[in-house]
Amino acid sequence: MSEDLMEKFKLEKLTEGSSNSTINRYLGVLNAILRKAKNEWEWIENIPKVTLLAEQSRRLRWLSQDEAKRLLKELPEHLNAMVRFSLATGLREANVCGLQWSQVDIHRKCAWIHADQAKAAKAIPVPLGTEALAVIREQIGKNHNYVFTYEGKPVTRANNHAWRKALLRADIHGFRWHDLRHTWASWHVQNGTPLNILKELGGWADLKMVMRYAHLSSDHLKEYADNTNLKTISRVLP
Repeated sequence: MSEDLMEKFKLEKLTEGSSNSTINRYLGVLNAILRKAKNEWEWIENIPKVTLLAEQSRRLRWLSQDEAKRLLKELPEHLNAMVRFSLATGLREANVCGLQWSQVDIHRKCAWIHADQAKAAKAIPVPLGTEALAVIREQIGKNHNYVFTYEGKPVTRANNHAWRKALLRADIHGFRWHDLRHTWASWHVQNGTPLNILKELGGWADLKMVMRYAHLSSDHLKEYADNTNLKTISRVLP
């Protein structure tokens, strides 16, 4: 593959409507394959230069308490339960949809996500607070295997037409299902949860991902806020 083919690939993806970040993910995978073909398999001698497209930093979108209440009022019962659980645990959509009763222990007030279900390929312990437990108990008896269901069948996708219609009725814009996770993390930080604890709760591989939320709390900086105050200078009379 040549650099010209790389540029042609980028142009085609842009024409299809793919975002710069999506194209960069494709290029990253392609670059990894080419490196393996050269260094391990010895199929090629040279690797074309991979130039990534510029990406804009995306502002985190999270719900205020008022927005969350408006949204919950507009959701059908099964999605209402899933959103409440997501806001209480921070779990990703796939983990909420795929949660089975075998992964929940109501008496110990915990659940767990298996390593092969986690994005970081690491098992995630999920402590269940009052709200999460209340949601779980509401689902008892609806399905033998899966926690969250619709008309007795597992919900395979929560980010659906009913979800999008509820957002419109609640007058909430620019919000995705995954932003429920951002909301959960933002609320944690705003209420004083340390970033290292948030990292464990959210199952992130490293602290770098959690630093996105650091600006939402300044409590640890308050003691230094007056360090630049102009000092009062007493005039010394002759």
